[in-house]
Amino acid sequence: MARSRWSRARVFFALTFLISWTAWIAAVLSGMDYGEVPTLVLVGVGGVGPAVAALVLLYCTGDRAQRRDYWQRTLDLRRISPRWYAVIFGFVPMLYAVAALLNAIMGGDLSDVGVEDAFQQEPLSILSLAVFTLAFGPIPEEMGWRGYALDRLQARFRAVTASLVLGVAWALWHLPLFFIPGSYQHNLGAGSLMFGLYLFDLLPKSIIYTWIYNNTRRSTLSAILFHFMVNFTGQVLNTVEAVEYFLVILWTFAAVAVTAVWGSGTLARLARR
Repeated sequence: MARSRWSRARVFFALTFLISWTAWIAAVLSGMDYGEVPTLVLVGVGGVGPAVAALVLLYCTGDRAQRRDYWQRTLDLRRISPRWYAVIFGFVPMLYAVAALLNAIMGGDLSDVGVEDAFQQEPLSILSLAVFTLAFGPIPEEMGWRGYALDRLQARFRAVTASLVLGVAWALWHLPLFFIPGSYQHNLGAGSLMFGLYLFDLLPKSIIYTWIYNNTRRSTLSAILFHFMVNFTGQVLNTVEAVEYFLVILWTFAAVAVTAVWGSGTLARLARR
């Protein structure tokens, strides 16, 4: 059974990359800027790759019980306890606060982390950003990464190993975006230090996602909401490069701490007790 689930995970990754990279490589070859409509469409098509792959496999190879379980995990708010809602919505802002403090201690300034000027001038624009951020990223990605692939990886590997396998795939999946002019990834610069940190950062983050997922009764919704907080906080706040370095360190420290305390096997040892 574990081997069969691992096989499904590999098919999922292959299908996801086929869908996403086909669209994104077409965007790269077009030479158009990220802000142009054809490129935006191609980027959007590529972005739904994980969700499309998951649903294709779910409805082609899964039974009724598996499909019901999938949608319950995606939609059921009650799977997440109040304590874990606090973790989901408070973890990322806390990391930014600690990073800002560390930066200040090392000679920076607390103002090195602040709300983007555009949102200070038009606070209501944050609402439209929140809706856009949730719809384009967290939902289609997590319907695949955590909603479909993670369980199948954990059937074969320990939770931390499964998280790292998923994290590597997640990082590689983003590569074509670095070659689309105007994209966030392109602005980091392919081959730069920030390029390396961006890809590496997804590994400890993947462990934290699994930790939350495994402690919320395999809630895909928990991963969607946490992914939203990661993206949304990063878009609302303006940070200097030094703070970004501290964030990578803090994500790594958090992943190591969670693994040490909760156990690498399931990342849910305390929940079972």
